[in-house]
Amino acid sequence: MKYLQISNQLFIKNRKKFMAQMQPKSIAVFNSNDIYPISADSTMPFEQHRDIFYLSGADQEETILVLFPDAMSRSHREVLFVRETNAHIAVWEGEKLTKEKATEVSGIQTIYWLSDFDKVFFDLMTEADTIYFNTNEHYRQSVQTQTREDRFIAKCKQDFPAHQWAKSNPILQHLRGIKEVEEIALMQQACDITEKGFRRILGFTKPGVWEYEMEAEYLHEFVRNRSKGFAYTPIIAAGNNANVLHYIENNQQVKDGDLILMDVAAEYANYSSDMTRTIPANGKFTDRQKAVYKAVLRVKDKATKILVPGTIWAEYHKEVGKLMTSELLGLGLLDKADVQSEDEKWPAYKKYFMHGTSHHIGLDTHDYGELKTPMKANMVFTVEPGIYIPDEGIGIRLEDNVVIQEKGEPFNLMRNIPIEVEEIEELMNS
Repeated sequence: MKYLQISNQLFIKNRKKFMAQMQPKSIAVFNSNDIYPISADSTMPFEQHRDIFYLSGADQEETILVLFPDAMSRSHREVLFVRETNAHIAVWEGEKLTKEKATEVSGIQTIYWLSDFDKVFFDLMTEADTIYFNTNEHYRQSVQTQTREDRFIAKCKQDFPAHQWAKSNPILQHLRGIKEVEEIALMQQACDITEKGFRRILGFTKPGVWEYEMEAEYLHEFVRNRSKGFAYTPIIAAGNNANVLHYIENNQQVKDGDLILMDVAAEYANYSSDMTRTIPANGKFTDRQKAVYKAVLRVKDKATKILVPGTIWAEYHKEVGKLMTSELLGLGLLDKADVQSEDEKWPAYKKYFMHGTSHHIGLDTHDYGELKTPMKANMVFTVEPGIYIPDEGIGIRLEDNVVIQEKGEPFNLMRNIPIEVEEIEELMNS
């Protein structure tokens, strides 16, 4: 891994919180992700399942975590199974976790080789009444392939039909949504790396460059700062490309007079940042571009102040809609008749701002976190309003990542990333 080793105290704390929510005489199992094939002998780069990482810090394939707080043997209350390493694997694939290293990373004292799993797990299940399955219940999930977790669940239901089943996801939605101090520090590091990439781009961008060249500049800066790269597929959208919300081709040449919308950010230690900035290709906003830009920035700043403990996510978005409606009236994009005759299910502002304003962020870019209960301190959200005007070739979105505080306004993890019109123009022309 490129990142510096994380203190295992974070993972010890996370496991303690999870186990405190488990039913009596219950066991929970978490599997690593598969390495997914492309074709022939090619595979996609390995990405660890965020839940097993959150609870153990183990960032390696073929890993299983078992939590059983009521196990008769104290040594079996936390168990990590890892792939047995040897000299051959070391030569061909590089260093893998030894038992000693697995303990160092995770804080788990009992480490077995994966080949021992079936025997040990059967023995533990004779003591348990309930097993927690780790299903994916994220509101945006759209999984079309069988995962390692899916295969484990199917086998477990077949082998242990008399056990009760429970879901780990509701516990994880609550726990992962509220960040520990150590997690916020890792997210700050991801944001700081993103800042370095953005400042590099401000000095690089000019009419005639290609979107993919800008993507490459970001990647260079991210990787040289211990990130493995992008937290998500980057959007580098010049001109009207910015009006395609998920434009990822990044294959067009930047023209004089274009605005360039960049939704691009670094990960660090599996934690995401999520930034959007919009800059003028030639280093100078036109008056119209500036007016729309400042309207988006005002909405972002006002929306951020609403993110306080007790706020309900759905109600928050309604309030942001009112802020955006006011700005669109001021820009002449809506008139009072548009607002008076609007459909409540699709308000008038949605013509120019059709996506949500905020989502949880953390180990996943669209992270776990409760959305139907009041917001709590140490939740981390994006704030990302936009205005999209295809007829004028203008698409502007601005996005920061903020931490909800017990009192006062949220803390902006991207406070040092330039966003004001004057600062962007000055840096692009210096």
